[in-house]
Amino acid sequence: MKLILFLVVTLLWKSFPQTTLVFDYEKIPYPDTCLVFLPENYAENSKYPLLFLLHGWSGDYKQWNEIINLSDISNQYGFIVVCPDGFYDSWYINSPVNKKSQYEDFFFNILLREIIIKYNIDTSNIFISGLSMGGFGAFNLFFNRPDLFKSAGRSSGVLDITAFPGNWGMDKIIGDFATTPEFYLKFTLINRLESIKSLGKEIIFDCGTEDRIFEVNRLFFEKCRELKIPVTFISQPGRHDKDYWRKAVKKQIRFFYELIN
Repeated sequence: MKLILFLVVTLLWKSFPQTTLVFDYEKIPYPDTCLVFLPENYAENSKYPLLFLLHGWSGDYKQWNEIINLSDISNQYGFIVVCPDGFYDSWYINSPVNKKSQYEDFFFNILLREIIIKYNIDTSNIFISGLSMGGFGAFNLFFNRPDLFKSAGRSSGVLDITAFPGNWGMDKIIGDFATTPEFYLKFTLINRLESIKSLGKEIIFDCGTEDRIFEVNRLFFEKCRELKIPVTFISQPGRHDKDYWRKAVKKQIRFFYELIN
């Protein structure tokens, strides 16, 4: 296994705590760039909660910081915030059709491990969220390893990919729906809720009422209620755009903050 970790940009964290890290791994298409934001009072003798924010389809690691000032978020709530790159259309999964797109392996074996090694992370308080494709990815990673996360969230996420086969590059990562529908069924999040129903971990998600994926989000919420999963679903006016995500993520971060031990 090949791993290269190198620092691209480091600014003095006491004045502007933003760092760019790059990771190379044999199971991803090219090196992954991540933005890391540290609280301005970051100290070597303290532990900090960790928040991963995943970008949407066609975006990159800079997307979240272009939507909301993540240095301010880090300072206000005391989170270390990490924004990795999702390679435009990786869907943050281990692709069954592309051996060079094994994002889950990269996330758990490389990214999370190295962030915990490099920074003072309170491993009992790790959170993950994302928008659109990143919202799908956040729940996918949480469902796969719920033991690693305190909670997960997502905004405007596609929770039933069988309703949108072939959209947003899915055919390149998940395969052709007509010939391999079993792959879509395997990764569809609403089909996987049974796996977390006994954990008692709280989750949060939201979707704008003018978003075309609103209905699958509503059905996901109803399934959570049926299974008695502790869930917060925020339904509010909004579309699939930056204006909506800017206001939505603030509620999610506050939700995570209130869960910290």
